[in-house]
Amino acid sequence: MTAAAPPRPPVQRRGLVLVAAAIVLTGFNLRTAVNSIGPVLEEIEQGLGISSGLAGLITSMPLLCFAVIGFAGPPLAARYRDGHVLAAALIVMTAGLLVRVAVPAVAFFLVGTVLTMVGGALGNVLLPSLVKKWFPDRTGLLVGAYSTSLAVGGAVAAVSTAPIAEAVGADGWRWALGIWAVFAFLAALPWLLVPRHPGAGSSARRPVRLRALTRSRLAWVMAAFFGLQAVEAYVVVGWTAQYLRDEGMSASSAGVLVGVNALIVIPLNAVVPTAAVRQRLQRPMLVGFVCCYLAGWTGLLLAPLAVTWLWVSLLGVGMGTFSMVLTLIGLRGRTPESVAALSTVSQGWGYALAGAGPLLVGLLRGVTGGYGGMFVIAYASTAGLLVSGWMVCRERYVDDEVPGLFGDRSPADGDPAVEVAGTEPAVVVRER
Repeated sequence: MTAAAPPRPPVQRRGLVLVAAAIVLTGFNLRTAVNSIGPVLEEIEQGLGISSGLAGLITSMPLLCFAVIGFAGPPLAARYRDGHVLAAALIVMTAGLLVRVAVPAVAFFLVGTVLTMVGGALGNVLLPSLVKKWFPDRTGLLVGAYSTSLAVGGAVAAVSTAPIAEAVGADGWRWALGIWAVFAFLAALPWLLVPRHPGAGSSARRPVRLRALTRSRLAWVMAAFFGLQAVEAYVVVGWTAQYLRDEGMSASSAGVLVGVNALIVIPLNAVVPTAAVRQRLQRPMLVGFVCCYLAGWTGLLLAPLAVTWLWVSLLGVGMGTFSMVLTLIGLRGRTPESVAALSTVSQGWGYALAGAGPLLVGLLRGVTGGYGGMFVIAYASTAGLLVSGWMVCRERYVDDEVPGLFGDRSPADGDPAVEVAGTEPAVVVRER
């Protein structure tokens, strides 16, 4: 007979409420700095006097920062308390949000953007492990809560940025971008009060050999699939609002439509994983998402101001590939350790690939004076999604391709630590 688990100490019970609040508040801030750029991109170009190429760099920097800064999360968390690392990251994010709008120089804007992404990158990396640590029996609930908060924060930023800029008037875009510093600072405060976890200070564990995954074809294909869906998503977030404005739509209306796109993703994140665990549904779902992308991009190309809500809604449905790829990562490893390793490298490589998408849109817009390049990139990414997604939907496991993933140690010997450098937690589920 299994003995009942001892009740939580009163201090920990009170601390759980504080930790949950801190997690949800942090989730709200993970995409505000990213989604607030697109609706006022034209004002940023004019205010800083930059070219479309530099504007493309600005829209790509979050992806590059997610790929690079995320690697600092595990070493920092190993040396310092998780809550303190996140508090510091959010304070740096606050400073970055203010720096990039306070000084009228493009160099400071770029530096401020990097500082801003510190909070987003480290928050993405550390929140999944914090949920698992503090809420081992409520992981799904807390992951759902902060994922929803993340989506809501991104949608609110997309919808409200342009109206704020218009209400302020001259240089209103600076206020519209800088106002999110208030929310980042407020999210940092609860982490300073979070107590040390009772399990802190446990002995170190041997890491999984992530470098071995370079020999895995599945890992490379998964990285391509993850990167291409990120290209689609960040071109939508970074450039569709400006495209609609150049076609004659008002800034506020374009921002609202991008916000509608972000809102559609919220229920998809709850529904798609439960369907994607069924092998027979994976490829039909993939084809459906690809068709939505094709229809959405074609509608924006041929009739951008006619039923625009339908085109952006179809793109939002296509972005269901995000939760699908996270689920597939969870299905393509035989152990939690191999899933975490696959998640790390596929997201790290994937975001590095995705950074080229918005950047190329800006460069091609500057060269051609139009958005033909954006649609070429969108269609090419959609085709790549179909090919790479079709391959990862075939049932196989990264463990079988890389027998030496754990070095000379079997996962059964203990819990090897994984240096997680991605930005999103894989959805670990059982395949039916």
